[in-house]
Amino acid sequence: MQVQRMILNECSYFGPGARKVLGEEIEKRKFHKIFVVTDKSLLEHHVTAKVLEELDNHLIGYEVFSDIKPNPTVASVLDGLKKCKDSLSDCILAVGGGSVIDTAKAIGIIMTNDDHRDVVSLDGSVNTESRALPIIAMPTTAGTAAEVTINYVITDEERKKKMVCVDPHDIPILSIVDTELMSEMPENIAAWTGMDALTHAMEGFITKNAWEMSDMFHLQAMTMINRHIVNAVLNHDMESINQMGVAQYIAGMGFSNVGLGIVHSMAHQLGAVYDTPHGLANAILLPYVMAYNGTVCVEKFNRMGEAFGLDMNALTKEEIIQKVVDHIFALNEQLHIPKRLIEIGVVEEDLKMLAEKAMQDVCTAGNPKEVSASDLLEIYQKAYK
Repeated sequence: MQVQRMILNECSYFGPGARKVLGEEIEKRKFHKIFVVTDKSLLEHHVTAKVLEELDNHLIGYEVFSDIKPNPTVASVLDGLKKCKDSLSDCILAVGGGSVIDTAKAIGIIMTNDDHRDVVSLDGSVNTESRALPIIAMPTTAGTAAEVTINYVITDEERKKKMVCVDPHDIPILSIVDTELMSEMPENIAAWTGMDALTHAMEGFITKNAWEMSDMFHLQAMTMINRHIVNAVLNHDMESINQMGVAQYIAGMGFSNVGLGIVHSMAHQLGAVYDTPHGLANAILLPYVMAYNGTVCVEKFNRMGEAFGLDMNALTKEEIIQKVVDHIFALNEQLHIPKRLIEIGVVEEDLKMLAEKAMQDVCTAGNPKEVSASDLLEIYQKAYK
């Protein structure tokens, strides 16, 4: 067995109302001022206010930065970096989805590693010298698991590239998964982020670096997501929302340590070129990529089918793969997610360019099946119309 590495954050809390521990944790760690990173929508809908109330109750000083878009950019990171420095904060509190937490990670890393203040030098696997300024992450979506991963994604608008930054120094020191904050999600965002979590579990389960411990996380995440995603999204059932909050975190514990594959490579390009929400891009591409990958990991597809509660007995290899793929299509349909890329504004003439860019994405190397630009183009074409 080769040497394996697992990196997890040092402390996490889960459950409705978990934000109540925030003030005590900050006081215990002797932070003096908090730089709160969130987004305008969460402010407008008073979701962030539920967290700020805890800071106010403990008389903890803070400054709020909310100029963040769904696919965060280099410019947004630089703006937040300046405001963080000016605030003289000694801790960053990220309240939001993956875009918010990713922005907070980039700011935190550059705060303690000034040689990366250009942001673009953080692209890929980077061995920074110092741990990020302490980050507390409070996710408001059940999908990205950014609160427990060593990854973050920032869009370089100049190059139209999504930079996948991998750095153990960026992991939050504390995560608070308060599922009351997730209950405010609009239905479409709940669906997209939930399918993002399923993509993490499925890709992480079959990636080249997968092993027994990561398999344990990913199988459990798949079981829970399959059981609860529809009820959480369509019925707003609080117990299912709680379970989705835990499931997406479990998936993050796995994929953060073993990587992903070409669903993410291909989805990143849609985000960079069309500003497509990441979870939506993943959801549409997932069944088409799984159909491509299945021939090299049929046994794992059989185990995924069992995690989904499907009858996998007495099936041929082709039937095993198709049954899992059909299940993903069915989930997308239940969640009102488009089936084709043409439905979300992708231009057919761009597919070749997208495939070439996806080949350069850091996630491509983890795919279980070797892939070429022509293979990626063919998958894009199958998903197009």
